[in-house]
Amino acid sequence: MSESLDAYRSDGRLTTNGWRAALEDGVLLGQTCADCEHVTAAPKAACARCGSRDLSTVQLPEEGTVYSVSRIEVAPAGFDAPYHVGLVTLGDARLTARLSDAAEIGDSVSFQDAVTTPEGPAPRFG
Repeated sequence: MSESLDAYRSDGRLTTNGWRAALEDGVLLGQTCADCEHVTAAPKAACARCGSRDLSTVQLPEEGTVYSVSRIEVAPAGFDAPYHVGLVTLGDARLTARLSDAAEIGDSVSFQDAVTTPEGPAPRFG
């Protein structure tokens, strides 16, 4: 891993705060499992597939493909509707993201920036 990504880790591990800070800096981070090679797009304490705690921080690709998409018509408190969200495949990982425009399954999208939400930053693709 690039030493510049060390700033986003705590005690050698990617944390939610580190993931959010990286996102705000325009960097998409995830984790890969040393045991089963499963890649996730959000920090975890253990691999979701095999339970291993041997996880490494990786930088995810900024280009991806829309795996699923939804238009939110009735938004939770603090959000303005309508807006689009999607599950975006980035290499071997999938990431839930805000979509800047309507998209369809199979569309190519690229990381644009982080959008501020009441829950914290969220990646935006377009």
